[in-house]
Amino acid sequence: MAKYKLCLVTTDNPEIAHKIARTLVEERLAACVNIIPNLTSFYRWDDMVKKTQEVMLIIKTKNVLVKDIIAAVKKVHNYSTPEIVFADITDGDPAYFDWIGANTLFTSNIAKDREENKQ
Repeated sequence: MAKYKLCLVTTDNPEIAHKIARTLVEERLAACVNIIPNLTSFYRWDDMVKKTQEVMLIIKTKNVLVKDIIAAVKKVHNYSTPEIVFADITDGDPAYFDWIGANTLFTSNIAKDREENKQ
């Protein structure tokens, strides 16, 4: 299993995107969050095809913090079912991985995850 993850989150509200980014970095759940503006998203909702202008957050984090990030994003997000998806980072600059590790929490803040990490 990969130690590091990329997470993608979208929203139609740039202020919400900035709040999510700042919260994740301040709480050390993410080492870095990029915000990409001016995306056009097509998706199915309520059995209709929708088109929305959105911003995307690209979040760099540790595998052990996935549940914490999901909880933190849902607390702030304006969508009832926000896109919060993760992908393993399997290769990259070891120095960058060290930087992610140094700038994020060592373990999850969610008690169940802490117990699983001990095993």
